[in-house]
Formats: sequence, C-alpha cells, structure tokens
Amino acid sequence: MSEPNVEKEPGPQGDEPAITQTPFEKKKREYKDFGHEEEKPTHANVDMSLIELKAEDLYDKEKVDLETIVIDDVFKLLQCDEIGLTSEEATRRIELFGPNKLEQEEQNAFLQFLSFMWNPLSWVMEGAALVAIVLSNGDHQPPDWPDFLGIVLLLFINSTIGFYEERNAGNAVKALMDSLAPKAKVKRNGTWSEIESSDLVPGDMVSFKIGDIVPADCRLTEAINVSIDQAALTGESLPQSKKVGDQCFSGSTCKQGEAEGVVISTGANTFFGRAASLVGQDDDTTGHLQKILAQIGSFCLVSIGIFVLAEILVLYAGFRYSYRRGLNNILVLLIGGIPIAMPTVLSVTLAVGAQQLAKHKAIVTRITAIEELAGVTILCSDKTGTLTTNKLTIDRATIRTYGPFSADDVMLLAAYASRTENQDAIDASVVTALGDVSRARAGIKLLDFKPFNPVDKRTEITYLEESSGKLKRVTKGMTGIIIELCTRNKTEEIENKLEADVEEFATRGLRALAVAYEELDGDDPEAEGNGFELIGLLAIFDPPREDTKQTIDDAQALGVKVKMVTGDQLAIAKETGRRLGLGDHMYPAKVLKDGPAPGGKHMNLDEMILDADGFAGVFPEHKYEIVKRLQGLGHLCAMTGDGANDAPALSRANVGIAVEGATDAARGAADIVLTEPGLSTIVHAIRGSRIIFQRMRNYSIYACAVTIRIVVCFAILAFAFRFDFPPFMVLIIALLNDGTIMTLSVDRVLPSMTPDAWDLAEIFSYAVAYGLYLTASTVALVAIILKTSFFHDNFGVTFNGSVYPSSSNDAQLHTIVYLQVAIISQALIFVTRSHGFFFMERPSVALMVAFCIAQLISSIIAAYGNWGFTQIQGISGGWIGIIWIWNIVWFAPLDWIKFAMKATVIKRMRERHDRKAAAAAQEASQGGFPITRTQSRAASIHESMYSNRVSFIRRAARKVGFGRKIAMKPEELQRFSSIQAQRTGATLARNPSRTGA
Repeated sequence: MSEPNVEKEPGPQGDEPAITQTPFEKKKREYKDFGHEEEKPTHANVDMSLIELKAEDLYDKEKVDLETIVIDDVFKLLQCDEIGLTSEEATRRIELFGPNKLEQEEQNAFLQFLSFMWNPLSWVMEGAALVAIVLSNGDHQPPDWPDFLGIVLLLFINSTIGFYEERNAGNAVKALMDSLAPKAKVKRNGTWSEIESSDLVPGDMVSFKIGDIVPADCRLTEAINVSIDQAALTGESLPQSKKVGDQCFSGSTCKQGEAEGVVISTGANTFFGRAASLVGQDDDTTGHLQKILAQIGSFCLVSIGIFVLAEILVLYAGFRYSYRRGLNNILVLLIGGIPIAMPTVLSVTLAVGAQQLAKHKAIVTRITAIEELAGVTILCSDKTGTLTTNKLTIDRATIRTYGPFSADDVMLLAAYASRTENQDAIDASVVTALGDVSRARAGIKLLDFKPFNPVDKRTEITYLEESSGKLKRVTKGMTGIIIELCTRNKTEEIENKLEADVEEFATRGLRALAVAYEELDGDDPEAEGNGFELIGLLAIFDPPREDTKQTIDDAQALGVKVKMVTGDQLAIAKETGRRLGLGDHMYPAKVLKDGPAPGGKHMNLDEMILDADGFAGVFPEHKYEIVKRLQGLGHLCAMTGDGANDAPALSRANVGIAVEGATDAARGAADIVLTEPGLSTIVHAIRGSRIIFQRMRNYSIYACAVTIRIVVCFAILAFAFRFDFPPFMVLIIALLNDGTIMTLSVDRVLPSMTPDAWDLAEIFSYAVAYGLYLTASTVALVAIILKTSFFHDNFGVTFNGSVYPSSSNDAQLHTIVYLQVAIISQALIFVTRSHGFFFMERPSVALMVAFCIAQLISSIIAAYGNWGFTQIQGISGGWIGIIWIWNIVWFAPLDWIKFAMKATVIKRMRERHDRKAAAAAQEASQGGFPITRTQSRAASIHESMYSNRVSFIRRAARKVGFGRKIAMKPEELQRFSSIQAQRTGATLARNPSRTGA
C-alpha cells in the first residue's frame, strides 16, 4: 500500500485540511483540495416491489449495487421510511438482528468453577481420590473414606479460592465495560427520543450532531456541513466531509455539522463489528503461561511416575507387600507429590495483580497477559494521544513574521480570526496560545465572521478597533490560499521566504497556518479592503505529553525498547522522536514492502525493523507485519492502539494495550485497557507485572522442590526402612502448605530491571537440589532414630517409655516424620523467594502470619493428634523441640546451596544459553532461520489441556473469513458496508413484517 499523500495528524475538528502541508515544489498543486470524484446514484436493477419474494437477488451485484443505489431504493430494501419504525417493528427486528453491540460470551459460573479442576495436575489428584474410594477395598478393609474426603476437600478449596478471585476481577471489568454504553437519538412512531444504542435496528432513523458517536452503519438522508472522523476505522485522522447518500460507520465521530440517516446494519454486522470479528486468537489457543504450567506439570508428573513405578516393582515384587499396604504408599506419592495448588496459586497471584494494576488505571482483560507483559522487550507505541497530547498547539518559538507586526501581534490578530465558542481544533489552539482567552475579543467589536469551510479553507473576521475607530479584517488559513489573497506584499522575495519557511516547517513535522491583514475605508464592514498583507506564519503541532519523555526513559531503563508506530508523515514522526529522546532513526511504511535500500547498512528487513526507532505512514497491515516480524526475531512485543484499525495488531501482539478512549473493537482485541491517557500507565503496568512474575517464579521453584522432596523422600524411606507413611497426613501437609502459599500473591518482591523470561531448566535445577537436600534431612533423622539411641542419650526422649520405636512404622515415629516434613518444607519458601540471604529480603506480613499459624497447627497436631485411622500418636514436647532444632540446623545451609548452584550449574546453563542465542541471532542476521524466544526446550504433551480459562473478556468470535488483515481503503469500507446492507435486506426478506411495514 502506498504512503498517504497528506498528513494524518489527528485533530478533533473538521478544518484540518485547511492547514495540511507538505514541502511544496509547486504551490498550486501542493495546496489542492484532496477530494473524491462523485459517482451518480443509480437504481437497483430489480423490481423492488418483489424484493421480499426474491431475496436471492440481493446477492447478485449485477442487479443490486448498494454502493451506488439511490436512497429511495435503500428505504424499499429495508422496508422503512423517514417517519421511522414503530415500536412493534423495532422489537421484531431486534429478535431478527440482535442488539446493536459486540456480544460478549458470558461464562457459566459453574463451568468456570469446574475449570479449576480441569488440568493434568488436578486429574492426578482426582485419580488418587478414585483410588482411595474404588481400589482400596482390599485386605478385608473398607474404602479409604478419610483420604477420599480429604482429597476432594483439597480440590474444592483450591477451586473455590481461584474461582472467587477470578470472578471478582472479572466482575470489575464487566462493570467498566457496561459503564461505557452509549446513547442514540432515534425516530420511533414518528417522534424523536433517546435510547440505548444497543437497541437500534436496521431501518431505524437516527440523528447525530457535532461530538456524537455514530451509533450504527447508516446512509445519510440529511447532512448540514457534516464532517466525520473515521480514524477509529481507517486510521486516517483527517475528517471526511459527508453529504446526503453517503455512508457513515458505527464508531466514527461527528466533528462538524448535523445529520440524519437510516441504519443499514447493526452490531456484529457493521463494519466496526466485522473488523472486531476478524480479530481472533491464534490457531494455537494455548497461552504462554499455560505452556509454562504444562511443562512444570509434566516435570512433576514424570517425577511422580518414575517413583510410583519403582514402588510398584520394589514393594510388590521385592517386598511382597499386601495389596492395600502397597496402595497406601503409592497414594502418599500421588497426593504429596502433585502441586495441586499450582494453577490456583498462579491464578490468584495474577488476579490479585490485576486488581493492583487497576489502581494504576490499567484494566486487565486477559489475566495471563500480566505474565507476558513482564517479559516484553519491545513496546510499539502509537504517537497521537499516547506519546502526544492529541491537542494541536502553536509553537510560539517558531513564529515567522513578514511585515511590520511582531510575533505577539501576529498571535493576537490570528486569535481575532478565530472562534471563541464552538471552536474547532485550529481555533482552539490559536486562542489558547494567547494565555488569556479574553484577549481574543478585547478592544474590538465583531462586525462579521466567516468560519472555516471546505471551499475557502480559511477563516475571516471583520471588526472595529475601538481605540482607533478603524475597520480592519484578518484572515488565517491554508498557506497557498492566503498568499493568493495578499495583493499588497506578494513579491517574489516574500514568496521565496514563505516557501522556505513552509518547507522548513514541513521537514520538522510542523504544519503552517498563514495570517493576513487589511484595513477598510469607510463604515461598511462588507466593503472591499485596501488589500491583504501577509503578516505571519504560525507553526502548529501536536506536542508531546509532559510525562512522556521521562516515561520513555523509565521504559528504556527497564530494558524495554520503545518504537513509535504512527500514521503521520515521516517528518512529523522524526520531530516527535527528537523531542522525546526516542531518536529520529525512522522509516516510511513503504520499506516494509520494498525492504532496505541496496548498499545500506541493513542486510535485510528484519534487521532494519529491529534497529528502527519507529515507522511513519503506517496502515493496519503494516502494524501487524511489524509485530509479527519482531516476534519472529525472538521478542515479546506489546502494541498500543485505539481504533478498530489497530485490532489485528493488538490481537497479534503478545500484549495488546488499548489506550484511554479506545473503541469497543480495540478494547475487545486488547489484553489491557488503559483508563488514563499517556504512556506512564504502561510503565507502571510493566513494573507491576514483573513483581507478579517474581512471585510466580518463586512459587514454581518451591512447588517443584516439594514434589521432588516428597516423592524421593518417602520412596527412599519405604525402600530402606519399609516405612509406611499414612496418606491422610500428607493431605494435612498439603492443606497447610496451600493456605500459606496463597499469601505469595501479596508477597513483597522487587521487580527485575530487565525483561523476565521463564528458564525452566534453571527452575528444575534449583528444585532438584533443594528437594534432594530436604530428603536427606528426613532420611538422616529416621536413620538416627531407628539405628541409634542418640536422642534418648542426649535429650532423654522416648517412645512410650522405650528407647527405640516399636517398629519402623511406630505411630509416634509417623508423627515425628510428619512434623519434620511439614516445618522444613514450608520454610523452604523463604529461600526460594529471595535472591540473597533469606533474612535480607523481608517477606510480607501475610506470609509470615500464615507460616506461623500453619506451624502452630502442625505442632498442636503433633502433640495431641491421637487419631487411630491416621496411624499417628501425640509426641512429647521434648520431641517437638528436637524437631524444631533439627530443622533449623538443616535450614541454615539452604542459602549456601542456592549460591553454589548460581556459581556452578546455573552459571554454566546461562552461558550455554547465551552462546546459542548469539549464534542464532547471527544466523538470523545473515538471512538464516529467525530465532525464537523459547526458554524451555521441551514442548509438553499437556499444553492443549491447559485452556485459557482465565480470560475475563472473550475476544470477538471470528464468524467470517475475510482473512487476518483488514484493508482500510475507502472503497473497501464502502464494499463492506454494501455487503452488510445486503445481509440486512436478505434477513428482512426472509422474515417479512407482520404489520406490512
């Protein structure tokens, strides 16, 4: 797609074309009015009176060309008139076409609750429950009801917590979206009234004026000086003039005038809706976090499977265990080894994080996007309204003068020639630049004012100067128009100077507004003056937001590269980049098609995209392509946008961010919706997401380590001492662990200063080291108790009065092992959550309180837990003290194990990873295969099982197959609208009105 030939700087009013400038070679050509050739309306080549009987004719473009048919035929097609529909007919059509809004898929609360039990980790626990109730009828013993009930209780507790947190956050987002419902003015039963725009139907007569949002796709029946901003659909910020018969699209904004029209399509059938429906998730619906969860789950399942198989072989084939005794040992590994709380803990952590981000005005609509935001390396930001204020401003430092007036005089006279009420963007910028807006009418008496119109492309004021009593006239507007009026000082020298100044402005991305002045003789304000004189040239630009430069510096300090992606001209993009410190290393969008210039410093397009500070003149497909290529180069990419035209790129990006004031289509495609203007909110969100990522990483190491610790420990105890630990006590350990671990969602952690990434090999290495060390602490304790009298000799403790336990399965020995495992396993979290010594990083109060409560409960159970069915018996205070001291002694070296791992195994792994990444990058730069950002090598067989069940707002369902790119040319807009009108007519034809409307 070629570059646009006019600037696309947004402006909220319809006189933008009056000042649109580019460096000119020939003034006449440069300042021409960019319009569209008009096509004469035609009639449908079909008998409209039979349209109900021949609905198929609507799909024959040779018979019915709805792009050009006259309005009368549209009314006949839609079976309506200018009086409007009756209430009954509107109700009937609502049933046919549905509401005029983008439907959100409501999630069934019960199924959402059950979804927390639908993942491989939960399946193993559910299998263990079935084993306890179905397969445990052996050796003349009843089913294992205590274990069954305990497992079910654990599953329900985890699901309830996750469901509650997720539902709360989802309800908050739904309330936000509901609060944005717009209104529409509609004629029903012959009278005008205001209704919810969602209640509009095809055939309704609607009315809108300046500042209103067009509520549905319509054809205009009346238009008074109408200008429509379609930037939300096309990405082009220049408002389009509309006349009777023209099409207006849902979501566009009326910037000037008043209009009435007939609705031709609503809801998902509008162009707005179709643009949203084109935006679907990738074919791989498994989210990034789900893949990580799957691989962690696979690690745990494989570890458990290996030792379950070993126990089956050793206990049954080797030790000749009875059926029920061996089954209980297997249940211990299944129940204790599965990190059943993992999906819930991570969901709760993300949900709590989403609520924290909401405080920074960032509403998370896809909760797993928080995890991906932590790893974002490149942020592609729109310019207008995000980096800049989207408010045109006069750059006073660059005002040029050509006559006897000073720069301040030129500003004051330009303000005279501006409206002070019902202002458009240009007038507002000029008057505001005075500082005191009252000066725009002070000392003068207004006699005549001519506002901007598309023909003259200028404003003009005739006024009486009260101090001198003279009549004077000032005009401001498009440079090429104003210079032609200046008969008094239009010399070759002045024209050359003006041309040089305009060209300088254009190269800097500033747009020129010329000002001219003349005096009138006599008292007739309509008389000819003595000739206009060019007195000045104003530079207008969209200034950067006050906080943007600091925000970009902060983002770059966090390791996030910011690239500007704008629809504006290259000169404007470069000037904005220079002012913000982004750099001016920017390219026009056409390079994405043509590639780098031969002999340049870039070997290929990917290298150019990675090196660029930004791109200008982009269309939606360009944004999509930029994001796709950056992802192919191994980067996690975030993209900001505000319109339906941004929806494909927002959906494609790892994290799509809809900025403040974005359209429904953009919000529907985005993962995060900002409710405050500017880029600073995004940087807050990045910091917040990295805090959340650290919490998830800390828990993942802990969960994997506990899995290794349980399965290896109890398998070795069974093999070495034929030790049969009661399965119910493993459930108690898991339950207390879960209660404590949930508090990690609010733990105190520091965000990293570089983008985060999952390195599962590193996580698994830590987990194995910690797990084996804690296994040694338990095996050593049991060995000393069974083989020596050390504790009796030194501390005087006994087993019901005996020096040694009655057997390797003594009930008090079970209690001792339970308490030792419960305390030190839970204490491990303080090591995994810290990067240095555990006592150097203060945990949250919630974590400390939960840990203390859990250990108090564990100690009370150990002292008084004489539960026969659990095969445990209370132990003395002496034994409890010994176990606490034992655990403290073994806990102390855990930090040193962490440091040793960092210095050896982890260091070598990172060096090897860096070498591979560098080699892949070099291969990619030489035209080889692109590198991919895959921190963990093995793909899990369970990935597809982890559905993205935590999405708060469903993306629009893709119901049509127009492809993944949205073409935004004006003729495409027209074509889409015609297709929608055809579908509307066809539906009405199949369902004729019962009232004969």
